Amino acid sequence: MAEVSSISDALVHLGRGPDENGRPVNLPISQGSTMLFNSLSEFEAAREARHEPGTLYYGRYGNPASFELEHAIATLEGGAGCISVSAGLTAVTLALMGAAKAGDHLLVADNVYAPTRGFCDTVLARYGVEISYFDPMQDITPCLRPNTAAVMFEAPGSGTFEVPDIPAISAAARRHGALSIIDGTWATPVFCQPLRLGADVVVHSGSKYIGGHADSMIGFIVCNEATYPQMRKMALAFGDKAGAQDVFLSLRGLRTLEMRMKAAEAAGLKLATWLAGQPQITRVLHPALPQCPGHEFWKRDFTGAAGLFGVVTRKTSTEKLHAFVDGLEMFGIGVSWGGFESLVLPVQPLRTATRWQEEGHLIRFNIGFENPDSLCADLARALPLLD
Repeated sequence: MAEVSSISDALVHLGRGPDENGRPVNLPISQGSTMLFNSLSEFEAAREARHEPGTLYYGRYGNPASFELEHAIATLEGGAGCISVSAGLTAVTLALMGAAKAGDHLLVADNVYAPTRGFCDTVLARYGVEISYFDPMQDITPCLRPNTAAVMFEAPGSGTFEVPDIPAISAAARRHGALSIIDGTWATPVFCQPLRLGADVVVHSGSKYIGGHADSMIGFIVCNEATYPQMRKMALAFGDKAGAQDVFLSLRGLRTLEMRMKAAEAAGLKLATWLAGQPQITRVLHPALPQCPGHEFWKRDFTGAAGLFGVVTRKTSTEKLHAFVDGLEMFGIGVSWGGFESLVLPVQPLRTATRWQEEGHLIRFNIGFENPDSLCADLARALPLLD
């Protein structure tokens, strides 16, 4: 595995292209499908090596900018290789397809991203993959089957923000001969590198914090040495590749990623702590707060917290929930997160292995880069609408 001595330095200097005189600070967009060769023998050599990273053959296999971005992400994660794809969900689905085949069993955390669950329950199940769900806060060993090929989980869980024991889950999967696949989008490599904790594959939605400006769609599959070849071949077989503009925006986003993550952490903690003291709120689901399930694992395995968290309201009507959300002036209403803008969205946890027992509404906040005091004031004006 490649090692990073200082993530601050790595974020600035990785993915900049060849060290040549007169080079631009930012690597230019690599826009192209056909690659031209000077001889047929050179073309044939490229075709033979097309599955090897860094080989220029055809645009779908990669270009100078995408190779630089993939190397940067892999290095930041401590991985052997990275595949850039068209979206975060694509990264999840291709990783699962690369890990499981018909007749295999896939063990999935009960708190995964809803589209991940949807893909498992519809597409994978249709093609003969057995799917079952597990409580991510419990030992997974009893849930493993003889045909379990992979364990899929998130840190923290989508919407409800439980932090699992990454090393324990990864070790249990490995003892069983199964792959561990983790969605690490929330923390980014700035705050956690799951491969260093024992996971085999990490997937990211780069549309969130890595891009950072709500204007790109890209995903990453980061692998250890054993899993990289099979995952890269799967992605290439499906014909998926990140777009040139999105690669450029992600490279640009890396330069400020650490600063943005730390700013999001500070603002998010301030808002979460403030909300914990409001009478309309019964729970704040933020991994950095002691009351969050798995907080002890967050303290051990993470170096910081993102600006995304959830709250549970007192039991109230749907009409009052709408009034509260609509009454916020500084929070946009929309999916996704990780951009510079603050967002609010009610969410409904989907559970089959565990029970979501809260009576109030679950609301997810993405804290952006507005003045935190202004955001608190906006919330203070709207919260009484829940009464």
